[in-house]
Amino acid sequence: MIRQPSRHCTVELQAVPARIGHVRRIISAQLRYWRLDALIDPAALGVTELLANVHRHARPSKQCTVELSVLLDQLTVAVHDEDPRLPRIRAADSWETCGRGLALIAALSENWGMRPEGGGKVVWFTLPALTPAPEEARAFRPHWEPLPLDDARTAADARTRAGGATVG
Repeated sequence: MIRQPSRHCTVELQAVPARIGHVRRIISAQLRYWRLDALIDPAALGVTELLANVHRHARPSKQCTVELSVLLDQLTVAVHDEDPRLPRIRAADSWETCGRGLALIAALSENWGMRPEGGGKVVWFTLPALTPAPEEARAFRPHWEPLPLDDARTAADARTRAGGATVG
């Protein structure tokens, strides 16, 4: 059973350093809009690593697409580029300043992978899309859905203690 509809966002860009920060801000805003604030940092870090790989390694073009999708309480972040060569995890020496991107993706994500697609490839990772806290769920309760009995009593008691009891 699907508890909420699928949500999807796509951003096309040239993976150059000046654009990567812009995409992080777009992703942050989209996740805030979807009320997935807790996923902003890991998603932004992961997409930064994937875009840095496109910038550093992709040929013939740095053109790529970043996709965010939420389905069944899972956020998937995917980066598609036009280079058919699949990346590989390697063990970076302690003195090296790069070579840890995919290991970082593996560490921060619930799951990750890559696949050939079209003339290029897709590298993706998933994060658990946290459900709202009970207080948030109550705040967004539709007007036609009654409060559970305990919540109604608590609300009535609070109004009475505040001196604003209402009849009705």
